[in-house]
Amino acid sequence: MTLRVNDLKVHYRTLRGDVHALDGVDFELADGEIMGLAGESGCGKTTLGKSLIRLDGRMRHVGGTVELDGEELPIADDRAMVPFRYHRVSLIPQYAMSALNPTRKIGRMIDELLRSRGVRPRKVADELRRRLELVGLEPDVLGRYPIELSGGMKQRVVMVMSTLLDPSLLIADEATSALDVSTQRSVVESLVGFRDRGYVKSMIFVTHDISLVHQMADTVMVMYAGRIAEKASTRTIIEAPRHPYTRMLIGALPEVGTTTSDTRLEGIPGTPPGLLDPPVGCRFRARCPLASEECLRTPPLTEVAPGHRVACWKTGA
Repeated sequence: MTLRVNDLKVHYRTLRGDVHALDGVDFELADGEIMGLAGESGCGKTTLGKSLIRLDGRMRHVGGTVELDGEELPIADDRAMVPFRYHRVSLIPQYAMSALNPTRKIGRMIDELLRSRGVRPRKVADELRRRLELVGLEPDVLGRYPIELSGGMKQRVVMVMSTLLDPSLLIADEATSALDVSTQRSVVESLVGFRDRGYVKSMIFVTHDISLVHQMADTVMVMYAGRIAEKASTRTIIEAPRHPYTRMLIGALPEVGTTTSDTRLEGIPGTPPGLLDPPVGCRFRARCPLASEECLRTPPLTEVAPGHRVACWKTGA
């Protein structure tokens, strides 16, 4: 088992109080598994990804543990996490194309990153060139500035940088945002190829686009308002979701071969609850068509079938 997260709670500190961004998150990630992490904006996806590698200044670890390859990560201690970052757990950040220093050539940036992690650039020079070629980049890209590269090229450079030391866990946060469809496909294929070649043991692919994770993920975990709503194999999530929220997310996706004249897509009515003062019970209750008084109690995350967990009192409905 690559990753085990137990009752993780992370809050954001604000002048108005603590925002309960993650409120008791439990899941496991098997060796070799690519898990798509989906949900609406504000559901906690990015916060979960960040909390596994580095808490920013506004985030506070309230409780819970994270184990990577059987060893507990000291996620609450920024300095203690330094030996793990990039070596054991790595990140493709959101808006990765803007993460490159515009005043540094690509090769110099990579060298500086490697040295900051105690690795001599010459030691991995051949592997660096091999991986650039794997994602369709020529070695001369190392002598260019980011402004000389297209958006897709910059994204692939960041992918190579984040996986150069073969981390056990890679967190890809909206790795295909702002890319055209053909480039998205290339990025997705490259990420899967990195897993298949053993450059990355397991991966969390953060996205709001379930149709995208359908192309690459083994499993999908759906989050809502800081909690897990459902986790199952990708096929199960797409074809037989059990949580009302997951069903409504899938129902909002267009089907291949249909047109707007054939079917009318409908969004999910209402908005997610504020997390400064989260509602009691099921957090989807106010928007759920199946809600009843029973939903005033918090539903446990229950295994309804092998590998399929759902947090809902109405899983049989």
